[in-house]
Amino acid sequence: MYGWMFRHLPGPLWMRIVLSVLLLAAAVVLLAQFVFPWLEQFTPLTDSTIGAAHIP
Repeated sequence: MYGWMFRHLPGPLWMRIVLSVLLLAAAVVLLAQFVFPWLEQFTPLTDSTIGAAHIP
């Protein structure tokens, strides 16, 4: 898949490398801003019981 995307990017090699890095950075930003916060509500990894007071 990545080879197909790299071959279809326009320009010389240096431009394809720059575009690949920009596309990768955009994907990381989109995941961090939208997908991971939405997904967090479905995972129990952020539930903390350390320091919770137990009231009988």
